Amino acid sequence: MSGWRLGIPNRPPSPRYNNSTSMAAQLNPAPSPPPEIVDLRRLSARSLEPLLAEETAAWWDTLEWDFEKSADLVRRFIDLRALNGYALVEDDVAVGYVYHVLEENKGLLGDLYVMRAQRTVERENLLLRAALDSVMAHPQITRIESQLMMLQFSTTRVVPCAGSLSAFDRNFMRIDLRRATLAEGHVRRPVYIDRWTDQLHDASAQLIAAAYARHVDSLINDQYRSALGARRFLYNIIQYPGCGSFFRPASYAAYEPSRGVLCGISLASLVSQDCGHITQICVSPETKGAGIGHELMRQSLIALREVGCRAASLTVTAANEDAVALYERVGFRTVRRFSAYVWEGFRK
Repeated sequence: MSGWRLGIPNRPPSPRYNNSTSMAAQLNPAPSPPPEIVDLRRLSARSLEPLLAEETAAWWDTLEWDFEKSADLVRRFIDLRALNGYALVEDDVAVGYVYHVLEENKGLLGDLYVMRAQRTVERENLLLRAALDSVMAHPQITRIESQLMMLQFSTTRVVPCAGSLSAFDRNFMRIDLRRATLAEGHVRRPVYIDRWTDQLHDASAQLIAAAYARHVDSLINDQYRSALGARRFLYNIIQYPGCGSFFRPASYAAYEPSRGVLCGISLASLVSQDCGHITQICVSPETKGAGIGHELMRQSLIALREVGCRAASLTVTAANEDAVALYERVGFRTVRRFSAYVWEGFRK
């Protein structure tokens, strides 16, 4: 028989007790052992299966989002012993997990989930603290970012390492495409709109960097601060399932016809068989306020509806009031709030 379960040594067999001892144990049961933080590289994907199955169901029930592809990546990297992170184990059962990745001088908390029956802020913070301590132990890391959709949200939540923390409230917004009118707006500048193509990577990266200069979202995601970072952002949303499967037929680009210059993009993905997601929408500073963003989004949503999507979603920083108002005019409604966390300055 194996001496390990979930990668944790089995407890030694219990000693025999007489009847009086057994009665005393029933009257004064021993307290449950405290939860244990275990390195994910000590576990197998099979040991996390109930946890991942519940998380997959939670993403669907809460966000109408098919999390299965993301869960498969977690399973694959866990079995390769290549996923950096921790599991929260209670009574030899994994009830929560977190993982992180390192990118040059930045750490990213990729996901954190605790099962409903055991979910408390204290348990979530145990995992957060373990991940933060691990990432901060790398001397080259000066910044840590996270947008953990399944973390319990509260504007007054206590978060580990609060001395170096900045928190940003974000909205997960949804539109019912079966009922939305998607009426044509008024574009107040000459513009030509066409399908987005892979040849637009560099121009789109430059556009994103210009559009988010001095924008609150560049505080949340530092990839928005340069064309090089924006190109990495584009690569991630196109190649990986974190924001769904990139969907070119519903992704559009806007050009100024007089100069042939890219002035706006709306990129879309499929997060389930019949639900879409707007992964990125932005316009150049010179054309902001001209109705181009509205028209790009309208065309993306129409394209999603035409391929059978009954709903679409997006995320937006709550402080970006102009964008929130635009999305609400189109027909989006906030269905979930979550926090984007950034830790900086912990090297001082």
